[in-house]
Amino acid sequence: MKIALGSDHAGFAAKEEVKKFLADNKYEVIDVGTYTNESCNYAEFGIKAAELVKSKECEYGVIICGSGEGISIAANKVKGIRCGIGYNDEVSKLIKQHNNCNMIAFGARFMDTKDIIKRVKIFLDTQFEGGRHLVRVETITNYEKK
Repeated sequence: MKIALGSDHAGFAAKEEVKKFLADNKYEVIDVGTYTNESCNYAEFGIKAAELVKSKECEYGVIICGSGEGISIAANKVKGIRCGIGYNDEVSKLIKQHNNCNMIAFGARFMDTKDIIKRVKIFLDTQFEGGRHLVRVETITNYEKK
């Protein structure tokens, strides 16, 4: 499975740890940056990762900024992307199980890296339930096509 991975400067250190975890667990990773902890534009990296998911070059995306908010907003502007913030273990599961998210975002300033890694694993291991949730996801997808 191929994962798009991106962060801004605030998420850089966590991104590097997530990248190591993913590689150690046999995921192929495309790291879209940033590649240093120097101040940069979170939107650029959220959009780059989202474009890889949109094009199906990557199955899923993991993105990290200071709060998780800005980078997830940027990713969600890309047509076909559903990105939620994995702010706890249960939500990290539910955004895939109920919302069929194809990306997950994290706020490195508000989470320990070990928790981010645990939630990445939860997200990737969870399957979309479909059923009543499919109708809701289709409502979003159909609106997006307008």
